[in-house]
Amino acid sequence: MNATIPQRLWQPAVRRLACAGVKVAPAPSTLASTASAGMFRLSLTTSAPLACRQCLREWSSTSRRAIQKPATGSSSFSTTAARRRPRPPPGEPVQPADDPNFTSILDNPPELVRSGRKHGPGIIILALIPIAAFALGTWQVFRLRWKTDLLAKCEDRIVRSPFPLDPENVAAAVAHSRGDTEGNGASDFDYRRIVAFGTFRHEQEMLVGPRIREGAAGYLVITPFEIVSRDGKETATILVNRGWISREQRSQRLRARYAGGLPRGLVRVEGMLRAPWKRNFFTPENRPDKGEFYFPDVNEMAALTNSLPVWVEATMEPDLLQVYDMELKGIPLSKPAEVNLRNNHAQYIFTWYSLSLATSIMLWMVAKKPQADITKRVRLSKNW
Repeated sequence: MNATIPQRLWQPAVRRLACAGVKVAPAPSTLASTASAGMFRLSLTTSAPLACRQCLREWSSTSRRAIQKPATGSSSFSTTAARRRPRPPPGEPVQPADDPNFTSILDNPPELVRSGRKHGPGIIILALIPIAAFALGTWQVFRLRWKTDLLAKCEDRIVRSPFPLDPENVAAAVAHSRGDTEGNGASDFDYRRIVAFGTFRHEQEMLVGPRIREGAAGYLVITPFEIVSRDGKETATILVNRGWISREQRSQRLRARYAGGLPRGLVRVEGMLRAPWKRNFFTPENRPDKGEFYFPDVNEMAALTNSLPVWVEATMEPDLLQVYDMELKGIPLSKPAEVNLRNNHAQYIFTWYSLSLATSIMLWMVAKKPQADITKRVRLSKNW
């Protein structure tokens, strides 16, 4: 081989070394290991003859075969040998790193954890809920006691004999209707039946409706009632809700055919002073000029009929056969004398105490909940 051939970048490394005067001699005993690691033993000579091209070709082919079939377990830099870790001797504990699929926590993505306080400010809100619910339940216990005493008082007053209403005490009835029950005898009408004597002004009758009763449409008959004193010298006019009639009996001509439809002369009226219901958002406005009333406006009706703003609801004893007969004849059906006060405080007590118990259990579960493993590791690493 000519040693004067210039080195080319495209020439193999062995040929370039040969051209430079470097003798390449692979070690026979370590040929496989050195070839697998890409290592060669080189020796620089100045007087030895250059290797011929045939020798270099044979040596190159031998090196390729050694690289293609490397010896196992002979080099610490081999990736195959690194993956095949030796098993621990029997009796020694297995380390996590012995598992080929083991990954260190340094290889995992970072995760933000709270390693200081165990609970946040939400635990304070959760602790206030059972306390507030227990307080509200206790307050409802006192409300239940108050409402029970009030119902007993009202039922005791309603079974008493009717209180007479005449022109002499009608001013107290007006104050009671306006909500002023302090003084002037207005409290005497609280849940108390009244009785009055006088005459109806059927020509000023007003129908409020439509009103539904047991699935049938009808109207409430509101008639001015002129009460008289015992001696017959003084008079006063109030508004009396006589009761409900069906839509078919709204004409006075049909009701006048039966006794009780349009009573004449001196009449005894028994009822109670009650505040009528208020107009809601869906109820249209009254049109007195057309005789259409959709809700009872006591002040408006009193001004229209020149009466006092006193609303009396007539009462009657419930009798099924009598009710059917009165409905067919067009006689107004009034309500029985009863106390219309709701008492739902027992349900409120159960609701609030149940909420207090449930939130207390939730608070205990949150307070006793164990910490996550990652939180423990972070807290442990802080104390190193």
